[in-house]
Amino acid sequence: QVQLVESGGALVRPGGSLRLSCAASGASFSMSTLAWYRQAPGKERDMVAIITTGGSTNYLNSVKGRFTISRDNAKNTVYLHMNSLKPEDSAVYYCKLRFIVTDYWGQGTQVTVSS
Repeated sequence: QVQLVESGGALVRPGGSLRLSCAASGASFSMSTLAWYRQAPGKERDMVAIITTGGSTNYLNSVKGRFTISRDNAKNTVYLHMNSLKPEDSAVYYCKLRFIVTDYWGQGTQVTVSS
């Protein structure tokens, strides 16, 4: 059974930084594509960043240059480093693991950017 547990969400001031973590268990982690999504109240869930098994990355335009996704296959963990945070980055952040054609989701972690 695949489980994903996110952590690291918090209340932070504009311009601040956070690092989100997502620890996976029960999955072929190194053979999976990993992604971070976010969903604000009343809005759709959007993909923020993705990292392939080979380490290629892609980002939502609005976070390019501010966010970095990385993975540690030895720890079965994917990270999202977020810098220069803005109020519009406030959302519940979810990690997703895709193995072959099946997607698994974590429960989400709240990020609030406010002064």
